[in-house]
Amino acid sequence: MFIADPKRYEKMIYRRAGKTGLKLPVLSFGLWQNFGADNDYETCKAMIYTAFNNGIIHFDLANNYGPPPGYAEEMFGKILKDGLIAYRDELIISTKAGYYMWPGPYGDFGSRKYLMASLDQSLKRMGLDYVDIFYHHRFDYETSLEETMLALRDIVLQGKAVYVGLSNYNSDQLRRAHRILDDLHVPYVITQPSYSMLNRWLEKDGLLETQDELGVGTICFSALAQGKLSNKYIAGIPDDSRAKKAHSMWLKEKDITPALQDMLKKLDVVANKRGQTIAQMALAWVLRNPKMTSTLISTSKMVQLEENLKTLEHLSFTDEELKTIDQILATL
Repeated sequence: MFIADPKRYEKMIYRRAGKTGLKLPVLSFGLWQNFGADNDYETCKAMIYTAFNNGIIHFDLANNYGPPPGYAEEMFGKILKDGLIAYRDELIISTKAGYYMWPGPYGDFGSRKYLMASLDQSLKRMGLDYVDIFYHHRFDYETSLEETMLALRDIVLQGKAVYVGLSNYNSDQLRRAHRILDDLHVPYVITQPSYSMLNRWLEKDGLLETQDELGVGTICFSALAQGKLSNKYIAGIPDDSRAKKAHSMWLKEKDITPALQDMLKKLDVVANKRGQTIAQMALAWVLRNPKMTSTLISTSKMVQLEENLKTLEHLSFTDEELKTIDQILATL
């Protein structure tokens, strides 16, 4: 029987999503590629329990997480059943739909039929009656935005989601969606964009400022650039790296270039002076702006989770550190 650490909330920092009632830990746990059929269940369960015992109350999923698609939700549902469900009212559980999930015209993008059918499937896999946040996973350029937003409204009215979110939308798309959702009185609370030292598109887009103006929050994913921003690749590619797995979609051996390794060596010098690893510094870096509500971490090993949690010991940066980091990043 799982009994949570009574001091778990003393170990975490929480930020409010804009002006909404949603508060998230600055480190949230994503079940992206590390909760698939090839991953050990007991290890995965131990990581979820450890995350919760350290104040991580937000667990982020999507219909297609695994691999295979849907497996992460099935595994999380089993973890809930094995003990975590006792703390359901303390948890923020999110899932998404928007990318390819099944064949035919209604297993992808943003139609009303796809979103509603997908969430029903997700709830069944997890053994839940509702999720706390349901995201449209990507902007659909062909389906009318009104149809997608109306589907999100009805999902909330049906009691299958408490809040709604939008992922992989830019500022213009978020403003357009927000106008519709606001008119429909839908509790839109957060967006989920990619963001890291190596991927800074949202700064040019002004996304954090847009969300702040709209009074809602932002949680970023891929803060470690699929693992590239770590000490792991300074000297080469370890045998257990995702980059060497045939099914890896995002991180390939060709991505670990001499230029990247040279940059990592320079970042490591800065991180060492801060008493951090590169990964810890990279996580702290995306959180340096208080408008960033949270960042997702996704680990396959307990040692990685423990390393990520130590990020909380040093979140602030000096102006000189930020300047040095920018100069290093400019060399890549």
